[in-house]
Amino acid sequence: MKGNELAIATVMTVTLSVDHRVVDGAVAAEWLSAFRSVVESPLTLVL
Repeated sequence: MKGNELAIATVMTVTLSVDHRVVDGAVAAEWLSAFRSVVESPLTLVL
């Protein structure tokens, strides 16, 4: 909502499932953060 008005929002849910015996959860969180940055700004892949 913007103020008292309804607004359209684009939402995407991403779930990452990792085996903690192989990948540390902190490393997986860093990867997910980088993935989010790329999805939010895809031109960074080109530049």
